Amino acid sequence: MKKVLKVIYLISIIFIIIALYFIGKGYSIYKDALDSKSIKDMQEEIKEKENYYEVNKLPKIYIDAVISVEDHRYYKHKGIDLIAIGRAFINDLKAKSFIEGGSTITQQLAKNVYFTQDKKIERKIAEIFMAFKLEKELNKDEILELYLNTSYFGEGYYTVKEASVGYFGKEPNDMTPNEAIMLAGIPNAPSLYAPTQNIKLAKERQKQVVNKMIEYNYLSKKEAKEILGD
Repeated sequence: MKKVLKVIYLISIIFIIIALYFIGKGYSIYKDALDSKSIKDMQEEIKEKENYYEVNKLPKIYIDAVISVEDHRYYKHKGIDLIAIGRAFINDLKAKSFIEGGSTITQQLAKNVYFTQDKKIERKIAEIFMAFKLEKELNKDEILELYLNTSYFGEGYYTVKEASVGYFGKEPNDMTPNEAIMLAGIPNAPSLYAPTQNIKLAKERQKQVVNKMIEYNYLSKKEAKEILGD
């Protein structure tokens, strides 16, 4: 029994040392990123984009769709969603691969503007540190607005306005509910879900978004049916 406890103790120590190593590396990456560009400077730089679009001008149904499919506890967490991370960790273990990230909208913004898209552990930790910093300095609407003006929508579109004009020929506030929901689903995999690439897959993704909106009480089944034209 003592030998077993000793092995468990040694394994625990090794785990802690490894964890501290990656946390240290992640914090260093975070600090370097922040030193190169402050949150305020990053925000001002993005707002200078030609096609920057303010969140308060977007259709409510579009915002509801984005929140539903990307981060339904967005207005409740402080940068990270421990429930989503736990679920993603379990699913990744089952698949023996990084198939699910559990990233919040805040984390995705951090990745969009400060880090690369790689899935290294230390980069993910840096992203978490940056998410906390973003939540400390910006309010939820500001974070969401920056996220929607830095996400990739396919076809070279990096803002919600570029995507709306490019795909539907209209300003975001003029999108129909059908178009708004379709657009909300594209950033997950732009090469697959862009309507110009594969309209069938775009509509399948749109239905996934609608189902999430129903699940989180943003739409009734009747409203969803009317929007999709089923």
